[in-house]
Amino acid sequence: MKRFISLLIVMLLITSIVLTGCNEKPAENQKVRLIEVTHSIFYTPQYVAIEQGLFEKHGLSVELTNGGGADKCMAAMVSGEADVAFMGPEASVYVYLQGRDDPAINFAQLTQRDGSFIVGREKDDNFSIDKLKGHTILGGRKGGMPLMALEYVLKQNNLIPGVDIDVRTDVQFDMMAGAFASGEADYTTLFEPLASTFELQGNGYVVESVGRLAGYIPYTCYSALGSYIEKNPEIIQGFSDALYEAMVWVDEHTAVEVAEVILPQFADTDVEFLAKIVQNYKDLNAWNPDLVLGEDGYNRLIDIMKSAGEIEEGAPYDKIQTPDFAIKAKENYKK
Repeated sequence: MKRFISLLIVMLLITSIVLTGCNEKPAENQKVRLIEVTHSIFYTPQYVAIEQGLFEKHGLSVELTNGGGADKCMAAMVSGEADVAFMGPEASVYVYLQGRDDPAINFAQLTQRDGSFIVGREKDDNFSIDKLKGHTILGGRKGGMPLMALEYVLKQNNLIPGVDIDVRTDVQFDMMAGAFASGEADYTTLFEPLASTFELQGNGYVVESVGRLAGYIPYTCYSALGSYIEKNPEIIQGFSDALYEAMVWVDEHTAVEVAEVILPQFADTDVEFLAKIVQNYKDLNAWNPDLVLGEDGYNRLIDIMKSAGEIEEGAPYDKIQTPDFAIKAKENYKK
């Protein structure tokens, strides 16, 4: 009888464990509110991570919104409306220099070239930057990376903004395409797919790549408040892991294969059109393969900001950058 009772108790325990296991719900992915500076093919690896389910693979559910400018992205993050902001790293410099106690820290660098193109009203197969002399160009928001990169290129080619060329900064970043199409200015800078779309519609012609002329620049990074990173290191690591995996995938696949994956992000565009732009960015070496914003790259950013007259001194590298998550992402990928 004792043996029977013991056997019954064991069976009940096993049944209880099995039923408990069946009732357990799988852990939900951590929600991350991501705000991007603009929606552009320039940020292809990010969209690959989304469309390939790589964020979910690393335990995250990413909710993406378009901020329409770095200033708006930073404002959303500081106010608590976004967890991670994807924008130019200069925004973190400005916030730190304002004396904010909880600075915005860049933890992954996606792009290493300016992704914009100079668009003119006439096709010009023999364009050179000196042809901008005496003309007006829409340059973007004062203090923003697109404008600073453009002015850097102009100065490198002995064109002084405000003297040799009128660089307009009064048109909001997300309104530049419409302003140019309506007849304002002789030239503008546009990101893809807008630049190539303008050509298809006959509204303008791509004459030069700002990124080709400017060379290496830490252009767009992922940033989060220091307090958020401290509380959620596993989220930041998972986010970085997904991005690195996407970066490797983009590098190992053709432009057509990449275009087919990101097509849902650009629903009104065909694969052939997308593939052409993806290939252009591949040829430009636009994406930062290891996601690390190193100290040398950061110092170059600070030099450009000083040249633009936006700051007198930069923020200390280790106060607004951390390479740790990007470095660990590469290590995790190899495991």
